[in-house]
Amino acid sequence: MENAIAAHPRGTMKAIVQDGYGSADVLRLRDIEKPVVSDQDVLVRVRAASVNALDWHVVRGGPFLHMMAFLLRQPKINVRGVDVAGHVEAVGKNVTRLKPGDEVFGSARGAFAEYVAAKEDRFVPKPRRLTFEQAAAVGIAGVTALQGLRDKARLRPGQRVLIHGAGGGVGTFAVQIAKALGAHVTAVTSTRNLDIVRSIGPDEVIDYTQEDFTRRRQRHDVLFDVAATRSLADLRRVLEPKGTLVLAGAAKGDGFAPLGRILKALVLSRVGSQRLVPYIATVRYEDLVVLKELIEAGKLSPVIDRTFPLSEAADAVRYVGTGHARAKVVINVS
Repeated sequence: MENAIAAHPRGTMKAIVQDGYGSADVLRLRDIEKPVVSDQDVLVRVRAASVNALDWHVVRGGPFLHMMAFLLRQPKINVRGVDVAGHVEAVGKNVTRLKPGDEVFGSARGAFAEYVAAKEDRFVPKPRRLTFEQAAAVGIAGVTALQGLRDKARLRPGQRVLIHGAGGGVGTFAVQIAKALGAHVTAVTSTRNLDIVRSIGPDEVIDYTQEDFTRRRQRHDVLFDVAATRSLADLRRVLEPKGTLVLAGAAKGDGFAPLGRILKALVLSRVGSQRLVPYIATVRYEDLVVLKELIEAGKLSPVIDRTFPLSEAADAVRYVGTGHARAKVVINVS
């Protein structure tokens, strides 16, 4: 197989490597070896990667993050980034769906680099209507919104859903996916995000700097909480008596604050008629395919705030860490 991995020497590549924890200053551009690729792997030449809150949390470190990494048995990889889009450079001998030259997007650890390697089921063909930057923005944020609304909330056509944090990466996907699922969508965001959120088609938009959405009389079947800035008691007031609160965002605070919010939600869900569902999304091939199909059908379009070159990836992560980023932040690797 002339395009097999053996025909491509490993060599070196440029990548953003994390050295320690703290501020984004621990991220540096370095030359490292290209990924080792097995018979089941695909080697992708990265054209773009996107920044998630996850990247910022990994840079900051902290006890909760380390505990979650231990429980999930995640390998320690010092190159940041998980969302990627690019060209297939080469394939292992057992790969059947993809071939060199294919344009793909998906999820692979170490995405802030010139090359990534991962199993074939971590990638799907890139929709032609998307740029590489747009395709790289889908990954974790799109999957989180899809799994939260379809699987955790069990959202049905005609139901009323409120998206709290609609102007962020996950939120902009959630608004569009909820509409695609046939729901009546109310989007909550800040003044600076109003134009972006309105452009993706919710039925109603609330500016939380002007109105406290938890004091409205209107009740919703589902509340999808990405922002994690309001108490569980406040959020539950917005729900129907048998409504569902899906907690997609990490609670703000240091130490074990996120874990405390999760445990409280689980307890409250057992003592009342409302469902409170915290979760961590898992990227699956089947869900990447669903997102691809929604994009090709014109029902889903990634929204990008800012784009940074690979050499300024630390600034991109720092910007996401401020909490002021709108929609998705993307790193242009090519």
